[in-house]
Amino acid sequence: MPLADCIMRHLPYFCRGQVVHGFGRGSKQLGIPTANFPEQVVDNLPADISTGIYYGWASVGSGDVHKMVVSIGWNPYYKNTKKSMETHIMHTFKEDFYGEILNVAIVGYLRPEKNFDSLESLISAIQGDIEEAKKRLDLPEHLKIKEDSFFQVSRSKTINGH
Repeated sequence: MPLADCIMRHLPYFCRGQVVHGFGRGSKQLGIPTANFPEQVVDNLPADISTGIYYGWASVGSGDVHKMVVSIGWNPYYKNTKKSMETHIMHTFKEDFYGEILNVAIVGYLRPEKNFDSLESLISAIQGDIEEAKKRLDLPEHLKIKEDSFFQVSRSKTINGH
């Protein structure tokens, strides 16, 4: 099956889980904070979903829905041995939200994962991904997902990773 077909048949993809501590690189090394899902959420991804950079919508708890990009994979620059799912929400939060529920709707694919020769080229690629995602998320077919009932999470509802 062609790569594009394999990716698109899983989208939009909705998932939620508790925000956990990641590798500690997003904010510190990259200046691009990321929210990390626990292993069980990553393990529940469709087995044949391609690794790479995706875009979509995210909310924390019952908060507002914001544009986001998410990296799914091994992060070749850092030579990870465990697959991860790291979400960068395009919003400035006043404080960390570890332990909160992160709700994500992935609506599109930007590019495959790749290695970089320097931290600067990695940061530049991520910033390019963010700009491209901002544009694509303004398309009507993507904007409608922002209003999906998936994001209408009540504060009292208990969610166990999915």
